[in-house]
Amino acid sequence: MNGKVCVVTGGNTGIGKETARGLAQRGARVVLACRDTGRAEAARDDIARTTGSKGVDVMALDLASKASIRAFAEKLRAKHDRLDVLVNNAGVWQRSRGTTRDGIEATFGVNHVGTWLLTQELLPLLKQSAPSRIVVLSSRLHYRGQMGWDDLQFERRKYGSGVAYNQSKLANVLFTKALARRLEGTGVTVNAVHPGVVATELTRDFPKLAVKLFKLFLLTPEQGAACSLHVATAPELAGVTGEYFEKSRIVPAATAALDEAAQERLWKLTEALAA
Repeated sequence: MNGKVCVVTGGNTGIGKETARGLAQRGARVVLACRDTGRAEAARDDIARTTGSKGVDVMALDLASKASIRAFAEKLRAKHDRLDVLVNNAGVWQRSRGTTRDGIEATFGVNHVGTWLLTQELLPLLKQSAPSRIVVLSSRLHYRGQMGWDDLQFERRKYGSGVAYNQSKLANVLFTKALARRLEGTGVTVNAVHPGVVATELTRDFPKLAVKLFKLFLLTPEQGAACSLHVATAPELAGVTGEYFEKSRIVPAATAALDEAAQERLWKLTEALAA
């Protein structure tokens, strides 16, 4: 990974931080794309201390704001003439319904729409740097996901935090499959991964005792980053695209994620939301 430029969203904590650390250890120049730049700077210092890398940068990115996403992409293009790996790691799990700065339901807006828009904004740089890779963090929970086509943003139906999260993770895989088709022949690959059930800040809004008990059974962020790092860097995966990975192996995605009509329907809806 020497000389390669990698962007990790949500790289200030949890799986994202350990993914960034792993990339830095391999010699890559890593951009921590984070909403909280103060915490990201602390993460950068920790990564630099443990890896000896001087190539870890912090840039502001809020996936809940289309303006922030576009500003980030513009600054990245001005700063770097290449992008070899984009790890779409950042995500939220909202206990109650909220909205992004653009009025989109937050779980869907950040986990899917924000990720979609960021990827679109960075595609020219990724294509210019090919062979390059995009990694999309989904979840095994996408198997439980259902696209509520008539009310994707829970404007009329009762909001359920698990239902919303599972839907967003299914959207991640639908997006991965649709994007892989569009990138055929470009040298840019895109794959979705399940990191495992990991102790991260994703559940920061949940009751502290429940989270404490739950964490006894979880993987560490370092273990959770292993699959992302494998898909981002393994030489044997050159050319592998449109797949879903668990434990660093390709496994079949949910039947709902394989529906090409659904992939295209979501793409068109997202284009409108991201405009």
